[in-house]
Amino acid sequence: MNLPHALTTTQLAPPSHFEAIGGQAAVDRLVNAFYAQMDSRTDATGIRAMHEPDLGHTKAVLRLYLAEWLGGPKDYTAQRGHPRLRMRHAAFPIGMPERDAWLACMAAALQQTGVPPDLHSVLMAAFFKTADFMRNTTNPPAQPAINPATNPKEAP
Repeated sequence: MNLPHALTTTQLAPPSHFEAIGGQAAVDRLVNAFYAQMDSRTDATGIRAMHEPDLGHTKAVLRLYLAEWLGGPKDYTAQRGHPRLRMRHAAFPIGMPERDAWLACMAAALQQTGVPPDLHSVLMAAFFKTADFMRNTTNPPAQPAINPATNPKEAP
């Protein structure tokens, strides 16, 4: 059977990372597992302190962002505009310990939610680039310097 080139190309396109992990339901599970890791890991105490006690809004924003970042619906951009991650996180001191804690939480969440090892590796390499780009201090303070009155709740 001779199919038009456009049809065969579309059918042969590899799935996006969003599709490969299982779509929005998988992103939702990943975000929940990520913040559960942040709540339970001693190495994540500092980054957890950068968030509000109630993570409801933060989780909703990360769900939108990760879905789009993984190749899913463009709802984050439609609702919030360009991510501007460095700007949105500028109020937080982010050094190597914060980067590494964030990455440890995400790696554990990917494993916990059953992301296949090959995709896990690809995603962690991409997450590392983004997390490393977020660093804004070389010498993070011993205690998180967060003032609840000025704590931006809009990140990412």
